Amino acid sequence: MTKLDRSLIQALPVFAEMDVGELDDVIARAKAQRIPKGTAVFRQGEPTKSFFVLLHGRLKVVKVTPSGQQVLIRFVNPGDIYGIAKALSREDYPATATAVIDSVTLVWPSDIWDEFMTSHPSMSLNVMRMMGDRLQEAHTRVKELSTEEVERRVAHTLLRLIAQSGRSTEEGVMIDFPITQQDLAQASGTTFHSVSRILSGWESEGLVTIGRRKVVVSDVEGLSHLAEQAPSGKE
Repeated sequence: MTKLDRSLIQALPVFAEMDVGELDDVIARAKAQRIPKGTAVFRQGEPTKSFFVLLHGRLKVVKVTPSGQQVLIRFVNPGDIYGIAKALSREDYPATATAVIDSVTLVWPSDIWDEFMTSHPSMSLNVMRMMGDRLQEAHTRVKELSTEEVERRVAHTLLRLIAQSGRSTEEGVMIDFPITQQDLAQASGTTFHSVSRILSGWESEGLVTIGRRKVVVSDVEGLSHLAEQAPSGKE
């Protein structure tokens, strides 16, 4: 693995405002790991051994409920810290993180988490901000699941994804990694059949363009209007 470049690490949000000495300590204690597409970084229920920061690629985090339902919790984007079960006082990982594309991550042993947070206050503050953002997103999703029709939930899911990982193309704003309709169903709390039906309707209306493991939002304003319109009745 190529030696990590300090300026690249410093540019990541979790390392923002850290001084040179702190960055050197962080880098010296990290290992870089390649994660081939489809490989699990860790699995739900496994003992917490490490925490991570994604350098390149994309991961999806999926939790299996007691009833056996698979719920897509979030996608991990470059610069995100993840696998921080230790921060939640957990001894096991609450979900499974799998590479959507070939990825590269930094890895540290979980037993240095408390020391890291104490000795690197800027990193600790950055982590707290990230956790706050994720908690807010989780609250928003719970509200959507409990109050919104399926079509609006799928619209909000797509809008979040293009806000986090969108790339402008001639067709519109494309989610910048492979994503399936099953992924969208798991992220929206609905079924593959419902997502397929909704996306087909939106494509005929010019809101989206659908390809194999690809979604492009052709009309962001139109999709935003649909997501925020008053419900006609809960589905």
